[in-house]
Amino acid sequence: MTSDTNPASVDEAAPVGFQEHDHQSCVKTALVSAEARCEGEGLRLTPVRRKVLEMLLQEHRALGAYAILDRLREEGFGSQPPVAYRALDFLVQNGFVHKIERLNAFVACSHPGASHSPAFMICRKCDAVAEAQSTPARGVLGAAARAAGFEIERTVVEAEGLCPDCTEKA
Repeated sequence: MTSDTNPASVDEAAPVGFQEHDHQSCVKTALVSAEARCEGEGLRLTPVRRKVLEMLLQEHRALGAYAILDRLREEGFGSQPPVAYRALDFLVQNGFVHKIERLNAFVACSHPGASHSPAFMICRKCDAVAEAQSTPARGVLGAAARAAGFEIERTVVEAEGLCPDCTEKA
């Protein structure tokens, strides 16, 4: 994960999520960055929202809403589904988290605050997720959209396969 939120500095070629890194520092930096951004933009990072973001940052894999709800319950935050869904809605809406459609689950954004079109590589064995950058407006999809007079506002690219760890174990 990166704490850099400058869109111009997002490395489009480097996926984030499978490589070795200082995970504790990664989580701490991302949380400090989220808190600063919320304070700067007048957003409320409530204890529940912060805890959900922290859970997703800890994992580097997608978690479903009910798994998040179970963890929230263990942490004493409540057991009703709206607790998790409201937190997730806020985090997705503000770019801290992405929804992985194929898994109907959520993953922390590797480039929060940066304007980007993420592409997700999802391990079919362990559900690890790496986030890379895609440029749909410049590729075949962009050309097709321009030819149809269509303006792309959002894309979700999801690729399924095996992560380096699961490939090594196979």
